[in-house]
Amino acid sequence: MTLTAALLDHLRTGPDAARPLITYYDDATGERIELSATTAANWASKAANLLREECDVEPGAKVALLLPPHWQTAAVLLAAWWCGAEVVTDPATAEWVLCDADRLDLALAVDPPGGVVALSLDAFGKGIAGLPAGVIDFATEVRLQPDDFVPWEPVTTTAPALDGQSVGELLDAAHAAARAHHLSGGSRVLSTLEWSGEGLVTGLLAVLAAGASLVQVRHPDPAALERRAQGERVTVRLG
Repeated sequence: MTLTAALLDHLRTGPDAARPLITYYDDATGERIELSATTAANWASKAANLLREECDVEPGAKVALLLPPHWQTAAVLLAAWWCGAEVVTDPATAEWVLCDADRLDLALAVDPPGGVVALSLDAFGKGIAGLPAGVIDFATEVRLQPDDFVPWEPVTTTAPALDGQSVGELLDAAHAAARAHHLSGGSRVLSTLEWSGEGLVTGLLAVLAAGASLVQVRHPDPAALERRAQGERVTVRLG
C-alpha cells in the first residue's frame, strides 16, 4: 500500500468525505481555500497522473519539493507518494524538482535529470507566464489529467518515502505525532508549521493519519490567529 493510500483512503471513502479536510489561509494575500477529502483526493489523483504520464515518475524515483506549506503542496506530496516516489529535501539528489515561482531559479540551477515542474500556487488556477523551455507548468497540465489514479504496481512498507525513511516508518511517526498531540477524527487543527522534517510529520501527516481536519495558515498575522481559531472552531494549535 502506498503512503497516500494509507493516509487518504479512510478519509475519502468514509462518511465524512465531504467535510473540510484542509482549509488554507494566506494572511499576506487574504486567500482562503477549503478542500474536502474528496476534493483533496481529486487534486492528488490529477497530480499523480501528471507525474506518472508526463514525468515518468515511478516507484523509487526521487522528487524534491521546493514549495511552501500550501494546499497544492499537499496535493503534490500525496501524488508523489501515490506514484511510489521518494520525496527528498536536497534537490541535487532528485530526478524531478517541483517548485514555486520564487524558487524556480534554484530548481533550474540544480538542473535535475528529469526536469522541473513549476507551480504558480494561484488561487484561480493561472499558470506562470514565460517559463523556460522544458519546464512544465503545473496549472496548465494538471487540469488535463484524469480524476482517478491507480498505481501500476504495489509499493511495500519498506520502500523509501521521505529522505530515506520508509513508508512504514513514516506512518508510525505520523501516528505517534497524532497521539502526542491528542489528535482524533474530531480534531480541528490550526497550524503555522513549515512542512519540512518534523513539521511535515506533525503539521500534515499526523492530521491525515488521525482523520482530523487542518487549518493551515501561511504568512500568519498574529493578531488574526485567535479570531480565526474561534471562527474555525479549532481544538488544537500547532506552531
